[in-house]
Amino acid sequence: MRTTALDTSDDDRARKPVRRVVIAGGGTAGWMAAAGISKMFGRVVDITLVESEEIGTVGVGEATIPTLVTFHRALDIAEQEFMSAVQGTIKLGISFENWLERGHRYIHSFGVNGKDHWSAGFQHFWLRGRAEGMASGYEDYCVELQAALQDRFGHLPRNGINYAYHMDASHYARFLRRFSETNGVKRVEGKIVEVAVGDDGDIASLSLEDGSTIDGDFFVDCTGFRALLIGKALNVGYEDWSHWLFNDSALATQTTAVRDAVPYTRAIAGTAGWQWRIPLQHRVGNGIVYSSRYIADDEARHEFLSSLEGEIIKDPWPVRFRPGRRMKCWHRNCVALGLAGSFIEPLESTTIHLIQRGIMHLLQLFPQVVTPAAVAQYNAQLAEELVHVRDFVVMHYHLTRRRDTPYWRAIAQMDIPDTLRHRIDLFRETGSVFHVPGELFGANSWIQVMMGQGVTPRRYHPTADAMSEEGLRRFLDDIRANVLATAGKLPPHMEYMRSYAPAARP
Repeated sequence: MRTTALDTSDDDRARKPVRRVVIAGGGTAGWMAAAGISKMFGRVVDITLVESEEIGTVGVGEATIPTLVTFHRALDIAEQEFMSAVQGTIKLGISFENWLERGHRYIHSFGVNGKDHWSAGFQHFWLRGRAEGMASGYEDYCVELQAALQDRFGHLPRNGINYAYHMDASHYARFLRRFSETNGVKRVEGKIVEVAVGDDGDIASLSLEDGSTIDGDFFVDCTGFRALLIGKALNVGYEDWSHWLFNDSALATQTTAVRDAVPYTRAIAGTAGWQWRIPLQHRVGNGIVYSSRYIADDEARHEFLSSLEGEIIKDPWPVRFRPGRRMKCWHRNCVALGLAGSFIEPLESTTIHLIQRGIMHLLQLFPQVVTPAAVAQYNAQLAEELVHVRDFVVMHYHLTRRRDTPYWRAIAQMDIPDTLRHRIDLFRETGSVFHVPGELFGANSWIQVMMGQGVTPRRYHPTADAMSEEGLRRFLDDIRANVLATAGKLPPHMEYMRSYAPAARP
């Protein structure tokens, strides 16, 4: 058999081939990267992950979104094995409490409301039905939302229900470590004390506290907020978003469960930020995210601890952060994932998703040699996705009616990105939303949050008027009846969770 080599330019020949990949840092970001790269390229590259048991992880994110289900399917990870290992529960959405105003609640679910027409979304038909007194609440037309309200879950035929997971992040890292090592990843215990940059400007090696050196051709920075490689060694700047996202501090802890886990995350707005409640099989993850400009640390701690249920398992640990993004998440022969690359507070549980997206883009553009075109494409894709997620999170603050503390009054005066203002104005004036390919949050997510926080469209699409009154009534009634019947037949969430055999606990 005769083989023909691909033509390569002199410029490509001068670049170093990527044969050795070094992942700096473990935790969720590091081991997700190791799992993805080893699954796809474990036979063609050597992969080493360096982490230190002395350096803890931030560990504030234990809630996910449905894209992690897709990630696991791509890696051939069995859901039952995963759920048993991470003490997981099901998540159908997020319950937002006290966001529009004190005492108000709505759920942003992972489902789709009703049925769209090619010319207009379901919300237009619902808006006309509501105006004519024949439509019930918007939440009655979504299976996932009704299942969340009723604390139910079950798999449906043809992947008919969208869901994600609550999980113990430390257990998840250990689970992925076992998976990655099976695929050839070598783990090195050690604390990084120096990052050596070669004469060509690329990272050449990592020096560890014990005097050893780890050489590599390509490096993945998963060192968290320290950003040892992308920030300190390569001097890539950071774009600050604190003028849109005021919160800069967090406390996290774990408590014993006092009731059965519900299939949704709770996000509870407070005096100068918000708190999360993430129910697992064996405990509850709790945290408060707040702005140190508007509440003292001691006061935030008191507000947090006084609201907790159950016994505290671990003393709350503090986290300081600066919301924003690295100006480039891929620079030279280094890609930054997780907190080293960006941080948007976990209000919509996007932290793990953004790690995943960084990994997937890297796998798609994985280099034989590092080229400027691949680097530029990666940075452009990730930057666009980050802006989209940022806008979606900022929207929750912008649409509040709360003015009861200095924090919320300051938010009311905040200017918002033009990209976000356009989306809100379009929906308010026409009832329409749009979705750009590659964006995380679909039209239904924008609609659920905007309507949940008080935005009522002034008009609906004229297509809705083309349907007869009787036809519209039947259309809405049939959807509602089907949704309520489907959700009502699902088993209770914890009954379904008990079907996951508690085989091997980490």
